[in-house]
Amino acid sequence: MASKSEKAVKKAQKLSKEPSVELTDTKSSDNVTPKQKSPNSTEEDVSLNLKTLKAKKFKLAFVLITVLSFITRFWNLNLPGEVVFDEVHFGKFASYYLQGKYFFDLHPPFAKLLLALVAKLAGYDGHYLFDNIGDNYKDNGVPYVTIRAWPALLSSLVPPVVFLIMKESGYDLLACIVSSSLVLFDNAHVTEGRLILLDATLLFSMVCAIYCYVRFFKLRHTPFSRPWWAWLFFTGFFLSCTISTKYVGFFTFLSIGLSVCLELWYLWDIKTGLTVERFFQHFLARFFCLIFFPFLFFLFWFYMHFNILTISGPGDSFMSLEFQETLSDNPITANSTILNYYDIVTIKHMGTNAFLHSHPEKYPIPYDDGRISSGGQQVTGYQFDDENNYWMILPADHYDPPIEAKLNVPVKNMDYIKLHHVGTNTDLMTHDVASPYHPTNEEFTTVSVDESAGKKHEYTLFQVVMSDNTDPQRPLYTKASSFKLIHKLTHVAMWSDPKPLPDWAFKQLEINGAKNIQTGSIFWTFDDIIGLKDSRLKKEKKIPKKLPFWKKYLELQLTMFRQNNMLTEFHPYSSNPSDWFTLHHGIAFWAKSEENKQIYLLGNPIGWWIIAGTVLSTTVVAAAEILLRQRGIRTLPETVRNHFYRSTMFFYMTYVFHYLPFFIMGRQLFLHHYLPAHLAGSLLVGAFIQLACRKSFRSPVSAGVPIPKDVDEKGHSKCHRKYGHVIELICTLLLIFVVIYCFTFFAPMTYGDKSLSVDEWTRRKWLDSWVFQYQKQN
Repeated sequence: MASKSEKAVKKAQKLSKEPSVELTDTKSSDNVTPKQKSPNSTEEDVSLNLKTLKAKKFKLAFVLITVLSFITRFWNLNLPGEVVFDEVHFGKFASYYLQGKYFFDLHPPFAKLLLALVAKLAGYDGHYLFDNIGDNYKDNGVPYVTIRAWPALLSSLVPPVVFLIMKESGYDLLACIVSSSLVLFDNAHVTEGRLILLDATLLFSMVCAIYCYVRFFKLRHTPFSRPWWAWLFFTGFFLSCTISTKYVGFFTFLSIGLSVCLELWYLWDIKTGLTVERFFQHFLARFFCLIFFPFLFFLFWFYMHFNILTISGPGDSFMSLEFQETLSDNPITANSTILNYYDIVTIKHMGTNAFLHSHPEKYPIPYDDGRISSGGQQVTGYQFDDENNYWMILPADHYDPPIEAKLNVPVKNMDYIKLHHVGTNTDLMTHDVASPYHPTNEEFTTVSVDESAGKKHEYTLFQVVMSDNTDPQRPLYTKASSFKLIHKLTHVAMWSDPKPLPDWAFKQLEINGAKNIQTGSIFWTFDDIIGLKDSRLKKEKKIPKKLPFWKKYLELQLTMFRQNNMLTEFHPYSSNPSDWFTLHHGIAFWAKSEENKQIYLLGNPIGWWIIAGTVLSTTVVAAAEILLRQRGIRTLPETVRNHFYRSTMFFYMTYVFHYLPFFIMGRQLFLHHYLPAHLAGSLLVGAFIQLACRKSFRSPVSAGVPIPKDVDEKGHSKCHRKYGHVIELICTLLLIFVVIYCFTFFAPMTYGDKSLSVDEWTRRKWLDSWVFQYQKQN
């Protein structure tokens, strides 16, 4: 059964056999001469009309997708009028930006800055801190609808851009509709996209980066032209926006980066005819547009972050004391006091918050594992206030009585000191004896004052090395100065192990000498001066110090990655990546149990399972094609094969790069981490359906490319199946119908705007692992 377009072409060919007359104007209106048309002119006109009709269909579908996308994202945006799930965090961060108070978060600042800007433009001053899920927005005077409108806007633009990606990649109208519909009618995308969260910015930046790269790739035969430069630059810009929103944006860098590397490898081939100089021009263009400039944009958002957050806030404790000194009103720096020799102090480990402690009890001889201790006085870490935490700072050359010349003299960076334990009248020391838990670390103990002044003198000397070691004469302050204590004789650093010691040490922490003196876990601070009565009690207003941007940036990056890796505790709604593939778990975002309303983050089950099946099918097809080709069996025409590997497999690898890395992560993971992979999977579904049904593509991969022998004048493979279009149409209509039905079926838990009976909630619990919140009795 021929399609309408084929019938029209045949009709045009029949008409073209008959001569036609066209009137051509000349200078004189009376002088009219007949002119015969070209035999192919009518066929060309029909072809042009078909292209125009096809273009109109694409435009109409694009407009429809866009309108529906805005409707689904903005529908009842004011509901619920309460704080929902992670709005607790990102709404709070927007408030801190508006207050200028320093906070700490695991994600880069770009998307959070945009939320704060929208809130500022809406007239919000940041007075409310989004304290609890379920807090009423109106009661707290928050323009939440306006703030939610920003992520809703970005989320609404994602399906249209997906449509454009498929169109520019050479797929037909049905494939474009399928891919965009899987995102348009996905419940998880809608839920995440209409709340005060970061995922809308992430996904919008991701699809824009892919779209710009596709446009750039299509211009590869006209390099260094203005459009070529423009699309390359915007690819880098949106890649920067992606990774500046969340670090999972790095996976988008990998996806596009792999394609760029393959393209450069192709250009390096001598058969391309490029000179080495011309190749390096290609390389440098991509380096600057895809790496250098994106990195500058990435740094810019951190620069803005530091310049806005200048006041002490809840994020202070995550940062070093040196960093905290750059914040105004910081309580640590405001209450810090300069340290003098002979002050009695408490010393706190910054990693465990344990105080350096000692008591008369001795180390057991031997330990439970048979190793031998010195049997000396125990030195431990104790996390509570106690008089046995008191130590006097003595000069290295101290002998009883105090040296008059050292009274009221500040302790300075790089000084050698002794620490005298006030409670037991002994001096701190370490020696070449293994510690209780670490055979390679040294035991800390104390010795009598007489031994300290005599044969053990060298064992009791420690050097104070501040974290900011640029000035050897810089005085130390309580609370504000972090330092490591390096033993003079054996060159080990005092360290506190977070693992409690056995009962013989009252479950206190082990203090030992670590040989690695470069690790970040060996820093201590002088927490307080005991019994201070002199003029140092008068506090002067501290002026915030300056710290170079690079130093602040690097410290924040290290802290972000360290804290990210520490997120290993159990969370009731965390899940494994293997669960995402089949949508095994969801997340309870918000609930009003008395009304049987809730928002439960759950993808469109049918859509997710179709993507899962398509990913597995593509894996099989690609593997089979490679294996059969090695045996000389060609299953795909060359043009279709090229398109499959350059486009379809690009979507496939984008999915892989956004999914598989989560399997090696040890931190808490949640369902929304799968959304970028789901988006890539949606692109793959449209491409795969067209390949499976028709084995053809709408147009050559790039404009200006000569049409190969196995492709007709429309860019279709000559192996085009007779009923392929009909099969694809049926598959598309069936898929869209099921996906829309499923979307509307689960819509009450997407929008949280409808009360359902117990029976209605039960019917929506397709898997036992989905945990809905509703009252069992009506």
